[in-house]
Amino acid sequence: MTRHLKTPLTLLAALALTSGLALAEDAPVKKDAGAQSPWTFVASGEKAARDAAAEADDPAGAKVIGGKVAQDGAWPWQVALTMAEKPVSVDSQFCGGSMVLDQWVLTAAHCVHWADEQGVGFDLLPQEIAIVVGTNKLDGSGDRVPVEAIYKHPSYNVNGLDYDIALIKLARKPNAPYQTVEVPDADFGTMLQEPGITTIVTGWGLQNGGRPSPDLREAQIQMLDRSMCNTAMMEARAEEAAIGFSYAVNTLSVGDEAAYALWDQLIAAAPEPITDNMICSGTFEGGKTSCNGDSGGPLVVPLEDGSYIQAGIVSWGLTSTSGHGCEEQAMFSAYTDVSAFVPWLNETITAHP
Repeated sequence: MTRHLKTPLTLLAALALTSGLALAEDAPVKKDAGAQSPWTFVASGEKAARDAAAEADDPAGAKVIGGKVAQDGAWPWQVALTMAEKPVSVDSQFCGGSMVLDQWVLTAAHCVHWADEQGVGFDLLPQEIAIVVGTNKLDGSGDRVPVEAIYKHPSYNVNGLDYDIALIKLARKPNAPYQTVEVPDADFGTMLQEPGITTIVTGWGLQNGGRPSPDLREAQIQMLDRSMCNTAMMEARAEEAAIGFSYAVNTLSVGDEAAYALWDQLIAAAPEPITDNMICSGTFEGGKTSCNGDSGGPLVVPLEDGSYIQAGIVSWGLTSTSGHGCEEQAMFSAYTDVSAFVPWLNETITAHP
């Protein structure tokens, strides 16, 4: 069956990649950059303290970054990863995910695997988390399902951002209304990534002003060209790196010709931040993005028949210039390209019936 995608009636003008882009001081980091990992941020109590401070600062509340509250029953595949030992609330939720089969949740690897103080990676234990299914509110409604097993992609590196995908097997089928979401194969995934394709990101992550959201929120954005996103980030990184490089060559009295040659080698050796395993999605005007707490959640594409397909997983974005939280005016975030991992998903699920 041929699938038809919803696209904007008109495409926006070319993306501005130069002045005004608040990236120069911002390195790409995993979502939930407020702590070493989403889990430890919640477990330490820092999230609760930050949320209380944000509430006092802005008791009237604010929207998700460029988003709105999702209607009850919308996005029925969305789930919340919570600390099993704490009651369900914004303070126990640390990541999102999506139901892809009756007992399987798709999420980000960095939600379930991170580094200790020595930089050694270790896995979250299944008994430490519970998955909230069948609700758009972090108020104790829905079904809180225990976890049987967690499988991160074997190529995921705790000190990197690539291969940021994991599967969680539930201990049982949820006892609450839900739906599973379809994932695309490689060919259809390529079609989904055409610049201008409408995408929707959902989650309970931070809103404008750094406030948490007890209600599931959604933001409509669009696919952006990966090469343009990489160009923007590499230019910003180069601008920041040039400061230290200039200091080094001046201190060491390196001549201009040699310095230019070294700089060219340095730039050539730098890897592109958004790899072929990632999707770039956002808006040309900025101000709509996923944020801390949305990690692992779905980026879906609406189809003309009214259904949705999951193109991406919330992976990482840009920190704010203050060094805390996410950059609210960022034009894009990076999402794991689900279609690139369908063979691994099928292999993992088949091997653990």
